[in-house]
Amino acid sequence: MATPTYNLIASQTVGSGGAASVTFSSIPNTYTDLLVKFSARSNYNNNPEIAVLSFNGSSSSFTNKDIFGTGSSAVSQTNSASGVFSEGNNWTANTFGSSEFYIPNYTSSNYKSISAEGVSENNGTGGYQELNAVLWSNTAAITSIGISTQNGTGWLQYSTFYLYGIKNS
Repeated sequence: MATPTYNLIASQTVGSGGAASVTFSSIPNTYTDLLVKFSARSNYNNNPEIAVLSFNGSSSSFTNKDIFGTGSSAVSQTNSASGVFSEGNNWTANTFGSSEFYIPNYTSSNYKSISAEGVSENNGTGGYQELNAVLWSNTAAITSIGISTQNGTGWLQYSTFYLYGIKNS
């Protein structure tokens, strides 16, 4: 079995004033898979926020099957969004949601499958966890990845985003 090697391709930390979205562009085609990890907080004041994925400048052609829970209930749904939970600005101050997108075979000429997960919490009084199976119905190689907010107008200062390339060697 191959041993995966993770290489940090790029990282971004949102500065003062926030950012409407974060984009990783000019992604090299030298890896097998991609992994995006982020710790983020939105300016949206009605938790939770949804972190929305886009490839090559487009957020269309996504199908998402997710399951999410609050600790007391769970729901499953299918939709055309590609997002996972992240922290909204009305929950515990200075707390950031943690999320990731795993993208195997990002250079193949087939449709791309993505697995995603995200969590957010409010100082022990509320929390969300979400697991997603996403399909991007496009055969293009992924050369850029964008992450934006679905409900707010942007990410707050100190939100951090990391893009890793994974080689199975």
